[in-house]
Amino acid sequence: MGAQVAGGPAEVPASKPSRAGRDLRSAILVGVGLGAVIIVSLLTVRQTFIAIVAAAAAVATWELASELKKSGINVALWPALIGGQAIIWLSWPYERAGITTAFVITVLVCMAWRFRGGSDGYLRDLSASVFTVAYVPLMAAFAAMLVVPEKDGAGRAFAFLIGVVLSDVGGYAAGVFLGKHPMAPTISPKKSWEGFGGSLVAGMVGGALTLTLLLDGQWWHGVLFGAALVVTATAGDLVESLIKRDLGIKDMGTLLPGHGGIMDRMDSLLPSAVASWLLLHLFIQ
Repeated sequence: MGAQVAGGPAEVPASKPSRAGRDLRSAILVGVGLGAVIIVSLLTVRQTFIAIVAAAAAVATWELASELKKSGINVALWPALIGGQAIIWLSWPYERAGITTAFVITVLVCMAWRFRGGSDGYLRDLSASVFTVAYVPLMAAFAAMLVVPEKDGAGRAFAFLIGVVLSDVGGYAAGVFLGKHPMAPTISPKKSWEGFGGSLVAGMVGGALTLTLLLDGQWWHGVLFGAALVVTATAGDLVESLIKRDLGIKDMGTLLPGHGGIMDRMDSLLPSAVASWLLLHLFIQ
């Protein structure tokens, strides 16, 4: 290649990944943008939060099914997408009864949908279809149910989201600057016990503050809530890492610069949504 012409435009250096392996600048910009949309939805018409959850679940379902298909596993995509929307939207008027009924019907449709493929790989494909529906829209429906209570639905959703974000930020900061002891080296080499400790500190402090200030709860309930979200968020991240390693991929998609796909952002949120709904249902009357 020839030398750069003197006086020509200087080359702009590509954005480098951070020590934790992310394009940090892009990740922050995308995170702030997504956060702003969610905050506006909860502070205005909180029902629009369900639309955001439903849209994210649909994209994540498509991403997961697409990556499974590359490995020869055929998810019943249309039943999973349509049934997944029913699971989430029925959570608003009917809550647990709605999501359970929609989930069971979706599974039955997936069973029949796969008939046309014959017996070869039937159990494999059906299992993947049921897993996809349970993993993404069923768990996402618990996030949608958080906003159902008219009195404090927005506060419950904020407590859930703040808890997961603080877990991620606390773990990231502690892991980058203090991380020395791998937590799960064969699953996610960059995760460390020091990072997990940072997640716990941030999550428990955040939980105590959000439950007392936003939901009139007890501070110790908030500490338990924050700790539970750290555990479920970390477990969710490790589960997706295992899935990606099994499939031989780095990310589930490329829709979000610095993050990967929508599914790569929902991995920690999905199980944490279930834990949030269960604990807030128990702690906050």
